[in-house]
Amino acid sequence: MRGEALLAVLQLSDSGFPSGRYTLSHGLEAFAHEGLLVTPCVPDALAGLLGDCIRFGVGPSDGIALACAHRAVDADEGVDVERVVRIDRRLSAVKLPRETREASSRTGRALLAAAPAVAGVRMQGYADLVEVGHTPGNHAVVLGLLAALLDLPPFAAVAGELSAFATGWVAAAVRLGLTDHLTAQLVLRRVHPVLVEAAERALVGDVDDIFSCTPLPDVMSMRHERAELRLFSS
Repeated sequence: MRGEALLAVLQLSDSGFPSGRYTLSHGLEAFAHEGLLVTPCVPDALAGLLGDCIRFGVGPSDGIALACAHRAVDADEGVDVERVVRIDRRLSAVKLPRETREASSRTGRALLAAAPAVAGVRMQGYADLVEVGHTPGNHAVVLGLLAALLDLPPFAAVAGELSAFATGWVAAAVRLGLTDHLTAQLVLRRVHPVLVEAAERALVGDVDDIFSCTPLPDVMSMRHERAELRLFSS
């Protein structure tokens, strides 16, 4: 693994990158508004909810999609655009809440705007299809392509993305007043085994295996769309 490639992908997947990911609570704000989380939340409650979101949601959806996009890049033939479009559309199809789909596409397009500086013109065919609305341009798909073009191993790419999700999730919990910074770090530490397992499972998944089954977080995201006052965009 090239150190520069790892640092580049960590930078691109970080919530501080100007893709707008820091505006996402992944439905956690609606959990707070509905009174489903007692404040301050105990670490077990937060770690349990976050673990389920990873295990049954972002892992088998964004994680598998990222791994599939990574495999769609060939060192000699370049990006298999037709396959990437299939991955991209499948990922959007399993994101049931409108906010979730739009956030994934919005942050993906912002990430895609940085792609020329990172990967040159090697993603231009896919980028053109995103531009005209032929494919949604999900964040995980764009990051998978960039990771492959940077020669970053697939496990590191998937694990980095899932870790970024978890970090953003606990940061939202802190901003919502559900917990403090120290407890947030404890929660992150507790979900590390879940992140590793989810990343390993994602690596062996194919396009038809992309799914998400998180009914309650999905409902919370749908309720968030109708909230009159919102700190986060999702």
